[in-house]
Amino acid sequence: IGDGQTIKQENVFANHILFNGACKEGDTHQSYNENQIHTALSIAISQRGPVHINLPFSEPLYDTVKTPSVFPECQTIVEIQDTASPALISEIANHWNASSKKMILTGVLAPNSLEVEVISQLIAPLDDSDFKALQPEVLITFGGMVVSKKIKKLLRDYPPKVHYHIDSKKAFDTYLCLTKHVPCSPNHFFKEFLSHTQKTISTYQQDWLRVKNQRLQKHDLYLKEIPFSDFLVFSQLFKTLPNNIQLQLSNSSTIRYGQLFEMNPSHSVFCNRGTSGIDGSTSTAIGAAHVCKTPTVFITGDLSFFYDSNALWNQYIASDFKIIIINNSGGGIFRILPDAKQVPSFSTFFETRHQLTAKQLSEMHGFGYQSANDMPSLMAQLKTFFQNANTPQILEIFTPSAINDTVLLSYFDYIK
Repeated sequence: IGDGQTIKQENVFANHILFNGACKEGDTHQSYNENQIHTALSIAISQRGPVHINLPFSEPLYDTVKTPSVFPECQTIVEIQDTASPALISEIANHWNASSKKMILTGVLAPNSLEVEVISQLIAPLDDSDFKALQPEVLITFGGMVVSKKIKKLLRDYPPKVHYHIDSKKAFDTYLCLTKHVPCSPNHFFKEFLSHTQKTISTYQQDWLRVKNQRLQKHDLYLKEIPFSDFLVFSQLFKTLPNNIQLQLSNSSTIRYGQLFEMNPSHSVFCNRGTSGIDGSTSTAIGAAHVCKTPTVFITGDLSFFYDSNALWNQYIASDFKIIIINNSGGGIFRILPDAKQVPSFSTFFETRHQLTAKQLSEMHGFGYQSANDMPSLMAQLKTFFQNANTPQILEIFTPSAINDTVLLSYFDYIK
């Protein structure tokens, strides 16, 4: 209604929720409010998704009550039917069995959510001849977003004949060739689907594995040739991280570098990759560490860290929480964009140059602080950084912004 410090709240999350409950103030609306809250909670539980309940309160807000004023009734929860029709399973299997080039692509999933794992990692720049040779005839996808622009380009420019996405709730047409949404969980789908499949004589898998193995060999050789840089730092970090941790990755460059290296299978890996993951990467990592009680390591860039530095100002940070900051003095990932550095305002509006460090923030919030600026100092700090301590710890690694983009772009040329 235009009061100060207010927004229009009804349906503000309309594109992302299953139900909007808008309660009204006053005793005369008791029944209506109970129905709104009851409906929202029932939908959230039964359909396993987010809802929004908007509660109006007038000033002053000092008083409390001894008993609740709203008593939503409990409802018997109807579980979602996790099934795909036999006809749809048969349809997909027929396409699958008649094709020699079949691809299963996994997007973002919660750790350990799959009983049957189909994992393939491609660290390759592909040209048009590679795309044409590796174009699938059948594509089955499940999970959420895919970060890789390479795989998106492959499937958008060289689409499969059919594409089925497996998900209990929705299917985004990420590759612009979606045939059907299969409304069930991946676990259920593959249990039903695999019994209908037949072996097909094809070199498709061998062709992908040949490309992958060639790239992996060159990947290892490249690491021996490059100077101290973001690329070399990430390589060393993923070799050194302890077992059985929750690994939190912040936005953008951290995730993109993370995809280039083998992950420890004992790690539960989470990342912030949404509309603007920089907004709360540190807050997310601290909250997740508090909830799961697992030793947590958070790897972040300098801009993500400083943007969300207020996250350090709370009472719930465990003493075994570790933050590793890759400080390249700005948004270095933007340097890899075509002709980016030729833009006159690039360093001001895209890269955001600065000379800040996390040392003073660490001291102010009671964190232990270590730093490194070359490979010998990094190796020395990593020997003790993951040991138990009485306070959470920060390791800030300063890398040369002038060469980081060159090292990364040269990598993709090197492994072709």
